[in-house]
Amino acid sequence: MHGGHSHSHDHDHSHGHAHGLGGHSHAPTSFGRTFAIATGLNVALVAAQFIFGLWANSLALIADAGHNLSDVMGLLLAWGAFAFAGWRPSNGFTYQMRAASILAALANALLLVAAIAIITWEAIARLSAPEPVASGTVMLVAAIGVVINGASAWLLSRGSQSDLNMRGAFLHMMADAAVSVAVILAGLGIWLTGWQWLDPAASLLISVVILIGTWRLLRDSLRLALNAAPREIDPTAVRGYLESLPEVKGLHDLHIWAMSTTETAMTCHLVTPEGHPGDAFLHRVADELQHRFGIGHTTVQIELEMRGTCPTACPIAS
Repeated sequence: MHGGHSHSHDHDHSHGHAHGLGGHSHAPTSFGRTFAIATGLNVALVAAQFIFGLWANSLALIADAGHNLSDVMGLLLAWGAFAFAGWRPSNGFTYQMRAASILAALANALLLVAAIAIITWEAIARLSAPEPVASGTVMLVAAIGVVINGASAWLLSRGSQSDLNMRGAFLHMMADAAVSVAVILAGLGIWLTGWQWLDPAASLLISVVILIGTWRLLRDSLRLALNAAPREIDPTAVRGYLESLPEVKGLHDLHIWAMSTTETAMTCHLVTPEGHPGDAFLHRVADELQHRFGIGHTTVQIELEMRGTCPTACPIAS
């Protein structure tokens, strides 16, 4: 973490730059080993579900395999994003490759949307012409899926609350476990009643579960990709805090955006009375923004009240 600091420049305004203080890390936490274990388990599961799904003639099991395959791809994307986040290929990437984690989260969500479309299409076709299903095999393989997906979700749970990308991977595993339970119930129903339509019906249920688990991830990752403020940060509250400071007489050009799925940046122009408020002020502001709002990269430009408003000022949305 950088300490707060200020720079003077030879033009009409003095500028203060401060980086948030505290325990914030500049690079996302590495979950390489976690991703490797979860990915390996799910690759084995996809192979088993697809092979036995064909053997048992179960669309629900094959659909679950396809869903898990999208999760394997999503895990690989997320894993790669963390690797790229700390890579600095040239001086032109001043934020390194941190935004790769945002793009990976968005791609992850889009993969799930594609899976929904494929599963729904196949399920509707099978509903019109149900086919015999080996229900015992379906239940056994789906039960293995519950165990593997549950274990993978547990491995990923420690990073799911603090990082959008990890939350995406965690949601995938939780959704997969729920889907596998639905497949078990469909197999049991077929075994007890002989109703073959339960298999494609379970596939439609899979689509609903994926959609519910994907919507927030898709919405949040799209917001971050468009440089919106993270959902957990209220720009109005940030502006209210800055305007409440006794040293501040005005505020404009407030911008808050995500540098990655774990790091947030903010810039603003603060108008103060004649006389620079000093480095202690900048340190205090950066520290408060870090601890109150989780904003770890803060740049503050100080404008002296007597010299007028910055000509580059832009309005702030209410």
